[in-house]
Amino acid sequence: MSLWTFFKLFAGLTVLAVMAFTSMLAYHITVKPLGGIFEKLVPNPAEIAGKQADAEFVKMLDTASLPEIDPGEKAFQKAHELLALGKINEAREKLTAIVNVFPSSPAAPVARRIVGEMGLDEILSASHEEGKKCHVVKRGDSYLGIAAQYHTTLDLMMHLNGMMELKNIIPGQELIVLPLDFLLLIEPKRKALSVWNGPRFIREYPIIHLNVSGSLAVGKTKIKSKFAESEGRQVPPQSKDYRGAQKVIQLEKPSLQIRGAEETDEHTRGGVVLLPQDMEEVSLLTRVGNEVEIR
Repeated sequence: MSLWTFFKLFAGLTVLAVMAFTSMLAYHITVKPLGGIFEKLVPNPAEIAGKQADAEFVKMLDTASLPEIDPGEKAFQKAHELLALGKINEAREKLTAIVNVFPSSPAAPVARRIVGEMGLDEILSASHEEGKKCHVVKRGDSYLGIAAQYHTTLDLMMHLNGMMELKNIIPGQELIVLPLDFLLLIEPKRKALSVWNGPRFIREYPIIHLNVSGSLAVGKTKIKSKFAESEGRQVPPQSKDYRGAQKVIQLEKPSLQIRGAEETDEHTRGGVVLLPQDMEEVSLLTRVGNEVEIR
């Protein structure tokens, strides 16, 4: 083979190789990435765009301020799920934890209301036995004597036993009694009054008016007396008019009253003022001698 023939053959093969490489490079760019040397010469545009997007997303996560999850709200959602499943005791534990551990959580007011309704239903229900006792009347017993024996009130005894008025007491008669050893907590800044059984939250009531001169001193006191009044006269608990009379609680020191009034009545007498229906409940849950804390 002559040198000229060899040169023409080599030139032809080179042209074919260049054409093949060019075709494969065009296929790599326009149709499908081929990898290898083609990937090094011309990187895949879609992959480049994907990497850029990933980098921008990571950068956004680094610079973004993610919202904080309130633990009280999270606990409330769990309590709501437990209520829907009928797991009342477990739900109550969650709600009580919100009240005690996360009192400033946005979920706390609703949790207080639900726990309060649960607690009050149990306390005032004769069928719920926890904390209650059954007294069998003996000869010589009296309603006042039984109330003093169990640290309770005639009012609550009548309520638990379904009495509208006190009838003659009969030996052998069974009476449901509940010792009243609850604590009243008054929080002027929050404008709230709550009932506690030791560390256990029972019920909270809004203070609609706080008519006191100056600020209330922080400290502990006791209930000095309780009474009901109607048209300027006091009504005894055994009277049939007692239920409809206005209840008043008198504290020892400071000399302060807790009473009920309508929210629109701004000219009510001084003291801690609750809604009438709330005052009825507070009066039912307290006795003379109960501790009161002003915080």
